[in-house]
Amino acid sequence: MSRKPKTIDEYLAPLSSEKRAALEKLRRAIRSAAPKAEECISYRVPAFRLGGRMLVAFGAAANHCAFYPGAFPVEAHKNELKAYDTSKGTIRFQADRPLPAILVRKLVRTRIAERAAAESVRQASNVAAVG
Repeated sequence: MSRKPKTIDEYLAPLSSEKRAALEKLRRAIRSAAPKAEECISYRVPAFRLGGRMLVAFGAAANHCAFYPGAFPVEAHKNELKAYDTSKGTIRFQADRPLPAILVRKLVRTRIAERAAAESVRQASNVAAVG
């Protein structure tokens, strides 16, 4: 990609039809699980923000596609991810074997729950510090 994409559609446009289709499927599943999230480009890859904070991202590399839901969701669903190449916060997959939408929705919901729990802890510690 020679110029920096400003939208997810611009990011997807130059990809092979197979990668574009796999990432569009991923995009739809993310949107389904997080309808209030807003699309953006972050670190030159497609991403979703929720409440102004980064939620998840995805992208295409030379030999694979990747989904970046964060370390906690990957660890929480490691048994369901055994068929994929994973590392901390990353799931790599082949375009001809896209992640199942149901699994993507689970990962996104886990990420949202993780963020909500962290926010609750933050608010409770702020109340305790004030009180």
